[in-house]
Amino acid sequence: MGRRGARREDTELMSKNIAVIGLGIMGLPMAKNLVGAGFKVTGYNRSPEKAKALSAAGGTAAGSIAEAVAEADVIITMVPDSPDVEAVLTGEDGILVHARAGATWIDASTIRPDTAIELAGKARDAGLKPLDAPVSGGEQGAIDGVLSIMVGGDQADFDAMADVFDAVGKTVVRVGPSGSGQTVKAANQLIVAVNIQALSEAVAFLEAYGVDTTAALQVLGGGLAGSKVLEQKGQKMLDRSFEPGFRLQLHHKDMGIVTSAAREAGVATPLAASVAQLVAATVQQGGGHLDHSGLFTLVEQLSGGAGDTGGTRNAA
Repeated sequence: MGRRGARREDTELMSKNIAVIGLGIMGLPMAKNLVGAGFKVTGYNRSPEKAKALSAAGGTAAGSIAEAVAEADVIITMVPDSPDVEAVLTGEDGILVHARAGATWIDASTIRPDTAIELAGKARDAGLKPLDAPVSGGEQGAIDGVLSIMVGGDQADFDAMADVFDAVGKTVVRVGPSGSGQTVKAANQLIVAVNIQALSEAVAFLEAYGVDTTAALQVLGGGLAGSKVLEQKGQKMLDRSFEPGFRLQLHHKDMGIVTSAAREAGVATPLAASVAQLVAATVQQGGGHLDHSGLFTLVEQLSGGAGDTGGTRNAA
């Protein structure tokens, strides 16, 4: 099931109160788009300045999770890792204690599929309607409201959130029961990481032969080698400009999810395992703060170049 139709501006949409927990690189633009779609949005972030940014955009800043979720019909969480989601959900100041029965909890974080299943069960026991709904598309996709969203959970709960998903995403698909969204996101992260590594090697190869790399990427993008990764990350590699749209540290975490889940399922993922090690090495060398296209810095280093992880060096 793909994206819904035109964004709605009816009284049903306007009546939904939405709490967004986690206003980082992805969460804040998503919350702003929900405000722009006509929802009443209350946001909470551990760093208060992010909540102030939401307030400036027409939302409301909350001083705690309890305050944010107290009147919410929909609660969206966008935090870094499995332990963070668990703490936000089950902590003393958390969602389970303070949310209203019948509220829908949408976890847009990227976490372990088994953790998603476990937490969905706890949410249902508390009277909530859980959906695991990790996103893909990076910071720009969040800003533009065109994220790809893979959703796990009950069909009826998914259908009831059509207007919410439409405000932040372009391709929105229910992929199965609870945990399925996280499983598909793990596959997404595997594909993206392998593509970034392949593009990194291709750019290093092209530069070694002194070709016009901008022209080379243009023609490669028009053929079978073309991809969103090439389109969005190729120029960043040429410019050695790795300001984060999605930090390598987070992709490192995601590749751990991929390799662990694959091992549990008995699935051989040799490319995923190899790229996971390369991502880990880049992070260990101080590149965790870079955009995941910064994986190029390790390829450059292994090829005898500088391998700058500061994200500031420009191509000649």
